[in-house]
Amino acid sequence: MAELMETVALPHVDAASLPPMIDPARTALVVVDIQVDFAAPEGLLGRVGVDLSEAEAAIDRCERLVAAARFAGATVALMRVVTRADTDSRALRTLMARRGRPGGEAICRADEAGADYYRIFPEPGDIEVQKRLYDSFHGTDFDAQLQARGIDTLVVCGLSTDCCVDQTARAAFHHDYDVFIVSDACAAYEPGLHESALNALEKNCVLLTTTPAVEAAWTR
Repeated sequence: MAELMETVALPHVDAASLPPMIDPARTALVVVDIQVDFAAPEGLLGRVGVDLSEAEAAIDRCERLVAAARFAGATVALMRVVTRADTDSRALRTLMARRGRPGGEAICRADEAGADYYRIFPEPGDIEVQKRLYDSFHGTDFDAQLQARGIDTLVVCGLSTDCCVDQTARAAFHHDYDVFIVSDACAAYEPGLHESALNALEKNCVLLTTTPAVEAAWTR
């Protein structure tokens, strides 16, 4: 399986300093869009020939993070895109049409297998959020669910680094959460997008960490 692109040149939180920053009592692990259409060979991206090897490598690490979060008692929050023809974004339809791809927004349809979870599935007590587009906060009750649990810190992983991970992390910061992105547990589908997205996010609104650092903090 392919390794994720190198991110060691980007600033990361010192692993020894991480544990008090991600106290499980007030932290949620946010797993973004690990779904059939985005990651499975039989999903939409797989069927059109997108290389999913880096996505699979990231999901391997997401699975480890979920296990560590459950062990430590941190909240696990699973984000999922679920779309319907009658609620598709007008702006997205227009964007796709202007790019010569009318209908290109039809992904993760509510009545199709593409919207289903892939490899990582919810358990009782988890937060589940269905969203129409990229931002996990927009048009959802995600913020209210986090506030009800006294959560002020989010550790984010999933797909894709440059799109839904990026949008969710920025929105979380704007909602006044402390945000960490697990750099080796995210992936993008084109060369350069993963590292460039992490670089921009780290400069503006998040701290970067790694799967081993989070595991060490949550499984001591």
